[in-house]
Amino acid sequence: MNELLSKLLFELECFGRQNDASGVDRSQRMLNITHDTGEFLAVLINAVNAKNILEIGTSNGYSTLWLASAAKTISGIVTTVEYSPFKIELATQNFKKSGLERFIRQIQDDARHTLAGFEDLTFDLIFLDSERSEYLRWWPDIKRTLRPGGLLIVDNATSHAAEMDVFLSCVRQDHEFVTALVPVGNGEFLATKTSQCVTANCHCNI
Repeated sequence: MNELLSKLLFELECFGRQNDASGVDRSQRMLNITHDTGEFLAVLINAVNAKNILEIGTSNGYSTLWLASAAKTISGIVTTVEYSPFKIELATQNFKKSGLERFIRQIQDDARHTLAGFEDLTFDLIFLDSERSEYLRWWPDIKRTLRPGGLLIVDNATSHAAEMDVFLSCVRQDHEFVTALVPVGNGEFLATKTSQCVTANCHCNI
């Protein structure tokens, strides 16, 4: 990682902590991943050679920069989805500063609508860090758009365990996936898609 990007990430870490501690409304909070989670994501991207990455929940682009920095080393690209115009603007500014713009594709939209629109497109890695209450409804399309052998990573698996319980149980019970909970940052839930869905029990009740 070059000095420019390292400095920018440090500045965003400081901004995120100060902003979120200031008592602003939740919609204005950055809710960024931790630094060690960023390092973890970078290692995983290189380990599985994830050239086509989907991030749901851009915020101000802090996590996206970790993803894009890793994707750059393997000629990959990150598609990142965010609904908030306020956060999209912040992220756009940060991407310009980073020099990683050409490795990032921004989409401003509701994630469920975006996922449904990926008819034939599949991803090597999906990073989920958005509206936790929506994950279960998004699950059929998340599963469909993750390629066989692909990796799903879900943030806040331990910090918000109660909120995530039903969704994570759903994924764990899906016979097409192998899962693990990793104690990094706020807790990272990993699920690898082992094959195409061939059973009648591929989806949880939603």
